[in-house]
Amino acid sequence: MAGGLIMLSFYEEKEISDKGVRYPFSGHIQEKCETGLMAPAHVHDYIEILYCLSGNIKIYLNGKGYTFSDGDIILINSREVHSIFAEATDCPNKYIVIKFEPEVLYTTSKTIFEAKYVLPFTTNKSEHQKLFTQNEISETFILELLHEIIKEYTQKKYGFELAIRTHICRIFLWILRRWNEKGYDLNTDYTLNQNTMERLQIVFDYIDMHYQENITVATVAHLCNMSYSYFSRFFKIIMKKNFSEYLNYVRITAAEKLLTTTDLNITEVSQEIGYSTSSYFIQQFKHFKNITPKQFKCYINAKNFSSIPGEA
Repeated sequence: MAGGLIMLSFYEEKEISDKGVRYPFSGHIQEKCETGLMAPAHVHDYIEILYCLSGNIKIYLNGKGYTFSDGDIILINSREVHSIFAEATDCPNKYIVIKFEPEVLYTTSKTIFEAKYVLPFTTNKSEHQKLFTQNEISETFILELLHEIIKEYTQKKYGFELAIRTHICRIFLWILRRWNEKGYDLNTDYTLNQNTMERLQIVFDYIDMHYQENITVATVAHLCNMSYSYFSRFFKIIMKKNFSEYLNYVRITAAEKLLTTTDLNITEVSQEIGYSTSSYFIQQFKHFKNITPKQFKCYINAKNFSSIPGEA
């Protein structure tokens, strides 16, 4: 197999889900006992980290080949086309897979000061270090955290979401500091200078305070002193989603909290977070969570993570 293999076609992996529930992360172990294709060429919005447990595995990442074996890690950015091949014949080709959406790296109240750290993982043209060898990570906490993520995701005990997010953030802080120690330039095509950071922070703060209202792109563009078209392009590059998608994301996140912590019905929750119709709220909730608000509320009330209730 040539090292310069070019992937001419690929499919898009749309979401992370488990038994019909859409989570912002997932974890599993992939294994193949003979040589051959383990994952065809594909692309997705989420970030992925692979840790080789055994074998010899080849990954083509945006057309560039990497080989990783026992104890090595491969980092796959958002929107990077990749395919994976098993090469070892004398032992299982086996690796841990951790997938998560970029939002996991942010705190609850998103800030542009955090965005500068997330951007290196969300550009599909990143030239940063992709392969971390066993020698680099053998004396660190990385392997322990990866196993903990798999355990938490499999068992889904109370608070597992917080545990997984904490572990992922610790791993990626280590990666960022490792890059920094090696002198990698973490700037992206759009440099987040102080002025830009302050203007975008105004937007995030405004959304946090007014997401229940009818916020328009023109309003927030004016807030940060940008034209409508420039703001729209710039916001999508920074956040990897357009403004409308981000606003809906904030609203659905708020709805999730209300459905979990209050007795408000679906219509009341819809009105509380700024939707004029409950039908559009249900549509957006299902888009982000893969289940309806009613199913989600039943699911939470039952405290049953093993199955999804049918819709009444």
